Amino acid sequence: MKPLLLIDIDGPLNPYGGKPQRRPEGYTTHRMRPSGWTHDKPLRVWLNPGHGEELLALADRYELVWATTWKGEANEWVGPHLGLPELPFIDWPVMHGASPHGTYWKTQYVLTYAAGRPFAWIDDEITRLDREFVEQKHLAAALLLHVDHRIGLVRPDFDALADWAAAL
Repeated sequence: MKPLLLIDIDGPLNPYGGKPQRRPEGYTTHRMRPSGWTHDKPLRVWLNPGHGEELLALADRYELVWATTWKGEANEWVGPHLGLPELPFIDWPVMHGASPHGTYWKTQYVLTYAAGRPFAWIDDEITRLDREFVEQKHLAAALLLHVDHRIGLVRPDFDALADWAAAL
């Protein structure tokens, strides 16, 4: 069974923290209205079509899964712009709730979803506390890859994911 690759959108795929008037090179701008977006103006999302190709290349080694607050709507709003097929997603039982030991709120649910399987997780909110918690609570191999929300995924991130899966 392949390890899981748990993919967050905002930060890794959508570098929302970049300069507002200056889209990062290689990215295209999309205006979206997912159900959780309650503002009058659509949400500006920057996506790099090349990331879809990179993720599909990793699908030989991983089972790709959305690990985002977009949940299943990632398949409607984001996946098609990246050329990704419909992916399973973590259906968070609670979003932005309390978390154990100062970890990010997603971490406990990531472990539940992984259910003992090896996994790599890309997210912009991962901290040292999350790594320590996963190391203590998860018996299988795990790679927690922090991505800068101002830059998004870059070549070394994809290389690290490929190398980690190859080493399993």
